[in-house]
Amino acid sequence: MVQNTAKRAIRGSVRIRGAARCGENDGVTRVVGRQGRVTGRIGPGLVGEVMVPIRGGVEAFYAYPSVPDEEIPVGSIVVVVEYSPPRSVYVARAIV
Repeated sequence: MVQNTAKRAIRGSVRIRGAARCGENDGVTRVVGRQGRVTGRIGPGLVGEVMVPIRGGVEAFYAYPSVPDEEIPVGSIVVVVEYSPPRSVYVARAIV
């Protein structure tokens, strides 16, 4: 009886976490194209930070400018251009 319960719990968690069933296998399609807000200055020689709304919440990503030598100050709105798993993104300023 205990074994059946354990199998159900494992099977249930796989079902919940099964985002790949929706065709989103590695998260790229979920991150690229999203807008975020800069929380750590982005610039040449710096590792910035952006907060991106994703998966029902907001997550932090290390951020690099997609245009070399561009500086993006804290508070700016950016668009994710490229995603490098697990937590790095290349961003460009959003036209708002």
